[in-house]
Amino acid sequence: MQLAVKNESVNSKMVFSAYYFFVFFGIGGLFPLLSVYLTEVVELSGTQVGVIMSISPVVMIVAQPFWGLIADYTQKTRLVLTVTLICTGVAGIFFSFSQHYYFLILLAGVLAFFQGALIPLSDSITLNYITRVHGDYGAIRLWGAIGFAVAVLIVGGLAEKFGLHIIFYIFASILSVAALLAWLLPKESQSLKVDMRSGIRELMKMKKFILFLWITFLIFGPISANNFYFGIYITSLGGTLTGVGIAFLLAAGSEAPFMKVASVWIKKIGVMKILLLAACIAFFRWTFYFLEPPLLLIYLTTVVQGFSIGLFIPAALQYVRDLAPLHVRATAVSVYAAVGNGMGSWFCTFLGGVILEHYHAATVYGFFMTLTLLGCVLIVILKRIETKEANAT
Repeated sequence: MQLAVKNESVNSKMVFSAYYFFVFFGIGGLFPLLSVYLTEVVELSGTQVGVIMSISPVVMIVAQPFWGLIADYTQKTRLVLTVTLICTGVAGIFFSFSQHYYFLILLAGVLAFFQGALIPLSDSITLNYITRVHGDYGAIRLWGAIGFAVAVLIVGGLAEKFGLHIIFYIFASILSVAALLAWLLPKESQSLKVDMRSGIRELMKMKKFILFLWITFLIFGPISANNFYFGIYITSLGGTLTGVGIAFLLAAGSEAPFMKVASVWIKKIGVMKILLLAACIAFFRWTFYFLEPPLLLIYLTTVVQGFSIGLFIPAALQYVRDLAPLHVRATAVSVYAAVGNGMGSWFCTFLGGVILEHYHAATVYGFFMTLTLLGCVLIVILKRIETKEANAT
C-alpha cells in the first residue's frame, strides 16, 4: 500500500512538473516577443503597445475570480482548466490574422479572459495536492521557470528565422499539450472554496495585509511588466531576437534553483528578510538597466532575476498564507494575485508604454526603479511592525 501511494505521488509530481513546463513554455514563447511583434511588424506606437499589453492584467482582475467561482460551482476544476487552455491557444492564433489596432485590443481582452484561469486554477490544484502529500510548491513551480526560459530561446531563434508570426502558432500548439496534461492532474484535486465578499471585507480590516498589497503592487508590478519591455530594451540597444531569447533564458532559467531552495531559506532567514533581499536586488537590476550598460553586461547580469523573482514569489505567497486567518486564506491569495499580477502589472505596463513613446526604453526601467525603491521602503516599515509585535508578545 505504501509503495502504491509513493508511486502515485511520484507520477503525480511528474505530471505537475511537465504541466507547469508546457504552460510557461507557451507563455514564455509568446509574451516576451509580442511587444516586439507589435512594434516591428504591426508598427504600433509606444502608447498603443502599452495599451494592448496592459489590457491583459486589467481583464485578469475580473477573470481570475470569475473562473475560480466557475470551478467552485461546478467542482470540475480540471475540466475548466483544460477548456480555458484550449481557448487561450485559439485566441492567440487570431492575433496573427489582423494588424488593426482596435481589433488587436479586442483580441488582447479575449486572450486575457481565458488566460486568467490558467495560473490561479493551476496553483489551486497544486496547493491542494502538496497539502495532501506534504510536498514542496517551489520544487514543482520551478519547472515553470525552466519552461519559460527554454521557450524564449527556442522561439526567439525560430522567429528570427521564419518570422515573428510563428510565435502565435507555437503558443497554440504548446497549450494544446498542456491541456492534455491538465486532464491527467489528480482527480481529487479541487479548487478551494472562497467566499469572496466576506473574505475581502475581513482582509481589508487587516492593516498589515493592506500594506503588503501596496508592496506587491510596487515590487511585482515592474517584475511582471519587464516581460513585455525587456525584448524592446534589448533590441533598442542593438540586440537580435536570438539575443532576446538568450537574455530570457539566463534570466528565467536562474529562477528555478532559487525556487528550489526558497522554502529552506525562508525557514532559516525569515520571510521578511527574504522579501527585502529580493526587492533590493530587483531595485539594483532596474537601476543598472536605466544606466544602459553594454549588451554583454546585460546578458551576464540577467541571472540576478533568480534572486528577485525566484525568492519573492514563494516568500510572498508564504507571507500571505501565514498572515491570513485559515478561513480566508484562499481569498487572501486571490486578492494578492489580483493586485500583483493584475493592478500592478497593468499600471506598470500601461505607463511603461507611454514613457517608451516619449522617451527611451531605458527610461521605462528608471520608472521601474523608482517604484521598486518605494516598495523596499514599505517592506522595511512592515518588517519593523512585525518586529514590534513580536517583541510585545
